[in-house]
Amino acid sequence: MRNAVIVDAVRTPMGRGKATGAFADVHPISLLSTVFASLIDRTGLDPSLVNDVLVGCVSQSGEQSSTPGRQAWLGAGLPESVPSVTIERKCGSGQQAVDFAAQGIISGAYDVAIAAGLESMSRVPMGSARVGKDPYGPEMTRRYPDLVSQGVAAELVADKWGLSRSQLDDYAARSHRRAAVIATAGGFAGEITPVHSDRLTVEADETIRPSTTTEALAQLSPVFGTDAMRERLPHIEWKITAGNSSQITDGASGLLLMSEERARELGLRARARIVASAVCADDPVFMLTAPIPATRQVLTRARLSLDQIDVAEVNEAFASVPLAWQSEFPIPDGKLNPRGGAIALGHPLGASGCRLMTTMLSHLEQTGGRYGLQTMCEAGGMANATIIEIVR
Repeated sequence: MRNAVIVDAVRTPMGRGKATGAFADVHPISLLSTVFASLIDRTGLDPSLVNDVLVGCVSQSGEQSSTPGRQAWLGAGLPESVPSVTIERKCGSGQQAVDFAAQGIISGAYDVAIAAGLESMSRVPMGSARVGKDPYGPEMTRRYPDLVSQGVAAELVADKWGLSRSQLDDYAARSHRRAAVIATAGGFAGEITPVHSDRLTVEADETIRPSTTTEALAQLSPVFGTDAMRERLPHIEWKITAGNSSQITDGASGLLLMSEERARELGLRARARIVASAVCADDPVFMLTAPIPATRQVLTRARLSLDQIDVAEVNEAFASVPLAWQSEFPIPDGKLNPRGGAIALGHPLGASGCRLMTTMLSHLEQTGGRYGLQTMCEAGGMANATIIEIVR
């Protein structure tokens, strides 16, 4: 069977997804063009060899509505002969792009592919594509009359796994501390490509808050416990705040994948191999729990045990998600999101899957690890899981 390998991975800095954020004046296509240009420049690849460009993007409206991968590829001055497609699996869209690219390579449909992700949440706000619309339909609503928002689902997860407010806040503060340590030491430098605009050049993440403490986070009020929700769910002790949730963020990321044989022919070094992937679904009301069965599935497919995993990237959509996952998979704290996660670095929806994999790849290389496992919770109760192995 052909192996799919990662030759390179880059990301933009993470910008706060608000009107005053670093990328508020940058068109989302420009962010993705920067990633594509960087991948080609860093590897020296003839871009005409790319068979397809697969791009995860959640809010496919406004400036992200017209096959953003195609526009960004052409905007970067790259060959017209290369096609693109947009993938939407909610927060796992970028990770699904990686998995589809790897599957295409393993099957022989592709020799070379780029998997990427994009989201400008300051310019294309989350949920803007469905404002005033019902995305569920009457049949779905009748089957699941108890559907709630993701924030409320995070509360349900915290309640089910018995997670306290102090545990959630402590985890969130740790995410910022870990990201700050890595940033200060230059650990993110090799994965970040600067973004240049008319207004400024952005070379580092602006989302990390090194001074964040558990005590300061404890002062924040829960944001999802409306009067209606408190009446509907009287047993819930509301704990989810803006501080222990992922940040709304702008960013893009991308990976260059190819068959092991083609990398060898081109004289390019494979950095990692895709070992296994899985996608599955769970209860749509709890919504955020599918990383648990997805992890079991991908470990089985990879024929690996948890103790062989050197790092696990479990997307920090809310602090309750990785903590619930860790309750089921008792991995040491130092192996779980060791560089911080979406609480510190932000969660640009469609880009997060590729961003996490880029950061996980850097961590494995810098620490001498071998296997990395990545999993993402997704709206609707879905999840992706992927295992990579460093090539030495």
